[in-house]
Amino acid sequence: MRHIFPMLTGALLAGLLTKSVLAVSHPMTLGEYMSLRGPEPEAQIAYGPAPQQFVQLFEPTGDGPFPVVVLVHGGCFLSKYEGIRQMGDIAGALAADGIAVWNVEYRRADEPGGGYPGTFQDISAALRLLEKKASDYHLDLTRFLVMGHSAGAYLAQWSAGRGNIPEWSPLHENNPIPIGTVIAAGDLGQGLKVPKTPGSKTDCGAPGEELLGPLSAERTDANLDIGVDHLRPNRSHTIFVAGESDKYAPISELRAYSTRIKKMHDYAEVFVLPGASHFDEIAASSPAWTVLRPIIRNALGLPADR
Repeated sequence: MRHIFPMLTGALLAGLLTKSVLAVSHPMTLGEYMSLRGPEPEAQIAYGPAPQQFVQLFEPTGDGPFPVVVLVHGGCFLSKYEGIRQMGDIAGALAADGIAVWNVEYRRADEPGGGYPGTFQDISAALRLLEKKASDYHLDLTRFLVMGHSAGAYLAQWSAGRGNIPEWSPLHENNPIPIGTVIAAGDLGQGLKVPKTPGSKTDCGAPGEELLGPLSAERTDANLDIGVDHLRPNRSHTIFVAGESDKYAPISELRAYSTRIKKMHDYAEVFVLPGASHFDEIAASSPAWTVLRPIIRNALGLPADR
């Protein structure tokens, strides 16, 4: 079943921009991002045997059923930037707002089993676990979205296209859960496009072949199962959210990418967080949250103000 959510257009977008939104006076730095912490999750659930193959559940108070946000952290696919710990900051804020959170950890490119295909298989496994456990935790999968930050924004968009992955791929999956809405915060856009030649760099500065693994020198078809554009159209609605001062995700590039997605018959839009950096986008303590929170709530079909 395809889940359809309201689109953030016209008067609604204008209202979100003007309603008590303050520009970030001090854009968050990498060091401040690394220090972000949230509350402890209600549960930590494994979806595989590796230490990184788990999800954290942040559950609101009450009986539910609860709308759900699946969080996919960034960090350039490298373990040194952590990621899931920092995402706990908005996970706690969302849970306090009545929204359940499925905070996904996965194997990075510099960890055993990570890269291609392991990192992508982990995202799929975490989503399958969500389907399996939804009733146990009173989660409403008719109201859910996937939100990724930075490299995680790429993985979030990829997850929405899994139904189009060719059968020859180790990532092929029959009847994956439909994802109607993706929020891509600080998406690196073309920087995370699968490199055509070994040794090329992503905007993260990490060698592209680290993501693809040793097959990168042999295969030229990897774009067909992990290149997001090759998995469109998939009837998804992508909301790009970027800080005005985000040097990793330039607004002009995201707007051009949004236009290209529309030409591929999916829906996309770009929302700018005034004064924010690449890291304010996932900090509930930042003024940027006053913009991002109603975007998330609207995408779940909830009123902007609780």
